[in-house]
Amino acid sequence: MAAAADSTATVITGHFGLAAGAKSADYRAPLWSLMLATVWLDVVFVPLVLLNIESIETPPGGGYGTSVIHADYTHSLLGALILSAAFGAVAWWRWDRRLGLLLGAVAFSHWVLDLIVHRGDMPILPGNAGDLPLLGFGLWRVPVASILVEAALLVAGVFLYWRAAKSLPSQGG
Repeated sequence: MAAAADSTATVITGHFGLAAGAKSADYRAPLWSLMLATVWLDVVFVPLVLLNIESIETPPGGGYGTSVIHADYTHSLLGALILSAAFGAVAWWRWDRRLGLLLGAVAFSHWVLDLIVHRGDMPILPGNAGDLPLLGFGLWRVPVASILVEAALLVAGVFLYWRAAKSLPSQGG
């Protein structure tokens, strides 16, 4: 589990970069809600791991991106759509339709980014019902490329956040 934690710190930066950049789509979105949205699938994943419903396998020796994640519910395509829609619905109820759609999209972006880096370990249906092909493009197999993509997402997100914040009218004075 330690090796999985080591690589997770690097892997999650792209998610946070995307969330920061999404602030530029609607300045009213609280940054905390964007950050929570981008890791929402993992937030739900943790209790399922503790209940032995989902799991992480780290091979001996570990290393960046070597863990195989069995998130057959939270990270299935349908499961991610349902969890993202639920997150967006709560935001819609709390704020408004526009923020609900934005936060739901940010929550689902987690699955899209995971699709790029995960090896084929993401099912289409929850519990891998129907034994359909598992999805994942496997960018983790090329650590340098994966780290560069994560860094680019972080830099782009911070830039978009900065640009959006800079364009807001001054609040004090």
